[in-house]
Amino acid sequence: MTTIRIKGMTCAHCVASVTKALSDISGISDVHVSLSEGVASFESNKEVPLETIREAIHKIGFEVE
Repeated sequence: MTTIRIKGMTCAHCVASVTKALSDISGISDVHVSLSEGVASFESNKEVPLETIREAIHKIGFEVE
């Protein structure tokens, strides 16, 4: 499982947005986002470049730390 820090999440809607953005990336599954910890964890069945993840998160208004 991979875990990344997400900066800027403040509510349940933020969690839902991040979950959807990550789930929409080909190769990523089993996404879990923790608002209290400010992290997202997921499984990947192929190598997904960090830049792809950063771009998806940035498009919805958040940053990967």
